[in-house]
Amino acid sequence: MTTQGETTGRYGAGEGEVPAWVTLGLLGAWALHDVEEVLAMRYWPARVPELRERFPQVPERLWREMAELDVRRFGLAVAGVGLVVGAAAVEGRRTGGRSAVYQSVLDGLGLHGLVHLAQSALVRGYTPGVATTPLLVLPFTLAARTRLRRAGLLRPTRAGDAALSLGLAGVVTAGAHVVARRLSGGRVRA
Repeated sequence: MTTQGETTGRYGAGEGEVPAWVTLGLLGAWALHDVEEVLAMRYWPARVPELRERFPQVPERLWREMAELDVRRFGLAVAGVGLVVGAAAVEGRRTGGRSAVYQSVLDGLGLHGLVHLAQSALVRGYTPGVATTPLLVLPFTLAARTRLRRAGLLRPTRAGDAALSLGLAGVVTAGAHVVARRLSGGRVRA
C-alpha cells in the first residue's frame, strides 16, 4: 500500500501527515514556558546575594546583571526569541515537519529544558523555567520527536547536532538580550 508521503513526497513514508500540534505546538510550548520565566524573573534578583556567596567562581559581571535585572527588558528579549521560535514553528508547518530549522529549534527547546533542570540541581532549588520543564517542555519535545519519527521525518540527531542546536539557542537568546537592551535605552556592555 502506498502512503500519502510516498505519492506526494511531502510528509515522508511513515504514518502520513504530521498534525499541526507537532509543528505549531513548538511556539505554544515555548510561550507557556517563557510566561513562567517572565513571571519568576521579577523575584530572581532577591536570590543574587545568596547565590553569589555560594558560587564565588561566577564572574561578578554576571551577578551584577542578575541583580539589576529589568523585567521589562527581559520581556523584550523573550519577545525577540519568540519571533525566532514562531518563525521556526511556521516553517515546520509549511514543510510538514521536514524543516531542519524547525527540528533544530525543537531540539534546542528540549535541551534548554535539560539546562533548566541542571541549573535547579546546581542551586538546589527553584530557577525560573524549571516548573514547566518536566510538565511541558520535555513531554512536548519528546512527543513531537516521536511523531516526526513515526512519519519518517525525524533527522538523525548526533551529539554535534545537539550541541549546535543548544549553541544556536544561546546565540539567539544573547542576541535578543542585546537588542532588548538597545530598544529599552540601556547601553550594551562589551
